[in-house]
Amino acid sequence: MTPFKNDVFLRTLFKEKTPYTPTWIMRQAGRYLPEYRETRKKAGSFLDLCKNKDFATEVTMQPLERYPNLDAAILFSDILTIPDAMGLGLYFEEGEGPKFKNPLQDENEIQKLDIPNIEEELAYVFNAISSIKKALNNRIPLIGFSGSPWTLATYMVEGQGGTNFLKIKEMLYSRSDLINHILKINTEAVTKYLACQIDAGADVVMIFDSWGGALAHNEYEIYSLNYMKVIISNLNLLGYQNIPKILFTKGGGQWLKSQANSGANALGVDWQTQLGAARKLINDKVVLQGNLDPSILLSNPKEIEKAVKIVLDDYGKGEGHIFNLGHGITQFTPPENLQALLETVRNYSPKYHQG
Repeated sequence: MTPFKNDVFLRTLFKEKTPYTPTWIMRQAGRYLPEYRETRKKAGSFLDLCKNKDFATEVTMQPLERYPNLDAAILFSDILTIPDAMGLGLYFEEGEGPKFKNPLQDENEIQKLDIPNIEEELAYVFNAISSIKKALNNRIPLIGFSGSPWTLATYMVEGQGGTNFLKIKEMLYSRSDLINHILKINTEAVTKYLACQIDAGADVVMIFDSWGGALAHNEYEIYSLNYMKVIISNLNLLGYQNIPKILFTKGGGQWLKSQANSGANALGVDWQTQLGAARKLINDKVVLQGNLDPSILLSNPKEIEKAVKIVLDDYGKGEGHIFNLGHGITQFTPPENLQALLETVRNYSPKYHQG
């Protein structure tokens, strides 16, 4: 494999010694950037942006051109591409987020659910990855990703995000057979999807479990974590054991010990969990990624510098930390404030990597 000009992110995922703490940002290509908004206007819609490899490449590269201190790129796409390929009819309403025209709301629809032809239906994703890899020219690694089986299922049953999850939870508690059927299909589809992303050029893959934190304690392990473990195990069995895997459950800090046994190389941590305590809990078994509150980026460079240093101090000395936000950057973030974050990490973190 051709070496990367900057491989600090990859070396951290393998717990190797690095000169500083690497950083990338969830949603680093997004609406807070004026150049992204211009490209989005040209594309016409969010889905058109995702499905056109040239636009997807352009917006993936935008934050890297603006912020040379980013240590990884992430594919510009959406977590709901799989259910869309299943025929659920993904669409976006301005200011309301993703919705499905054909949510799974009766037993017949659920029983008919099947794994789509991933290579054909989602070829636009793999074409985008190939195009992005070419544009990156081995500058930094590229992260591919998918939603978790549980998170995909919540959207597929609820029909949209940001709900109180009553439909899917009613199904979970009264017809667990139906939920498990959806989750098994999603698990096979996500495994295939991530494998195809790796084949197209992704250097790392991440599973976003955005709604795992909505589950009760016992149900999380049964209906979310167990299925993510299967994906990681399946990818390893398929020969991708050397591709690092990141698992992130938003609101999942109480399950970090169980997550550390998932087979993932790294775990995302949101801002509600103290990073130092998380490190002790997992006993340095895996890498931790996080965990600045994204809202801090709405303040000013002085406050941002202070908050970034607290996160770095909290993790402390040694390898195994990837700096990130505890969730996606908000669209209202002044771009210069992200610059303040990146400069602080790059200038302040080396002291924790000496000796």
